[in-house]
Amino acid sequence: MLGLSRDAYYRMLAHAVAGLPNEACGLIAAEGEGGDAAAFYPMTNVAASESIYEFDGAEHLAVEKQAEEAGLTVIGVMHSHTASTAYPSPTDVAQAGRFDPLGVWHHVIVSLKHPEPALRSYRIVAGRISEEEVKVRD
Repeated sequence: MLGLSRDAYYRMLAHAVAGLPNEACGLIAAEGEGGDAAAFYPMTNVAASESIYEFDGAEHLAVEKQAEEAGLTVIGVMHSHTASTAYPSPTDVAQAGRFDPLGVWHHVIVSLKHPEPALRSYRIVAGRISEEEVKVRD
């Protein structure tokens, strides 16, 4: 289960919409590895693509440092799908295998396929996709 602060939830949705026509992306951080996601750090999609996202290495390190200085731990990644459902694509699964081989991160996808954005979260381990419940908290 992924708990999200209301602020982090709305920041993810807003960043996804603002990124159109390209996919948007960012990192999610919490107080400890098992805590609710308290912060969302929007990042630049350097791929500037409607179908894939890519972090800038320097920006990624800067965000990790910013989260750490705030006493938070990065626990996942968010990206948007501009025209498809909120379900991991084969590219998403391959990226998870490279960057999260132990499957500890939450992989949040915001779908913009319909007028109302849809947010879902997954764990991806060894190519296996498991959806998890998302609870937005005050």
